[in-house]
Amino acid sequence: MINLRRFRSIRVHQNASQMLEAGRLQEEPAWYRVVGSIPPTTSLVRTIPPQLNERKKPWTKNHKPSRMYMPQKIQYPEDRLRTQFYRDHPWELARPRILVENDGKDYLKCDWSKMPQKGKPLDGESVVQRQLWLRGNDPEMTAEKAYDTARKEFYDLRLQEDIERRIAIEEARACGATFGKTYLELGIEMEERYLEQWRKDTISFILRRRQRQSTFKVIEFTTASTEEGFIPASEVEEVEGREAVEAEKVAVATP
Repeated sequence: MINLRRFRSIRVHQNASQMLEAGRLQEEPAWYRVVGSIPPTTSLVRTIPPQLNERKKPWTKNHKPSRMYMPQKIQYPEDRLRTQFYRDHPWELARPRILVENDGKDYLKCDWSKMPQKGKPLDGESVVQRQLWLRGNDPEMTAEKAYDTARKEFYDLRLQEDIERRIAIEEARACGATFGKTYLELGIEMEERYLEQWRKDTISFILRRRQRQSTFKVIEFTTASTEEGFIPASEVEEVEGREAVEAEKVAVATP
């Protein structure tokens, strides 16, 4: 059995002093004088529960290591509700959010008998707190029904915000306001520019490759024709033009 008295925090300095006197330590540790002047008052190890303070059985195949020194898993009721909501609505995570809080308990200052809150934007946390309020104030409210009720209110408010946003844009345009391109339109234009550049590069590459191939053919054909005394240059130009048209069709048809 492990002697816990040796691991008491107040015994650390005494053990180090004894080891220095016996010569087992050649020099003082960096913490020696500090701990001597300001001794600790807490234990460095956890108290072993009675069921774990017994002699352990020999190791077996089904032996499980002790979880005494592992940190406890902290769970809150809101964690499961958040996981469920953002699993069903992953795009809500893409919306900008304000993470700054005053004391970490701002949700306690809101009246969750209704979904919209003054000074707080609508997000997944509103659905979570609304669910907790519904279940806490209605004993017959189940988790599924509370989630469906809060989600329906969330959808209605999201739709209302979208309608108000569209009306505001239409009124601004009616008064002469102009808006720039959206991020989606800018992305499409950038993609089209890259695709057009890719088409040009592809056509140029195919033409250069066909030109190199036709050059060897012309050299062979010229050598054979020179021996007979004529060179049909028009036929060579016709072949090169036909190959160029075919290369352009291939490049345009490629997605």
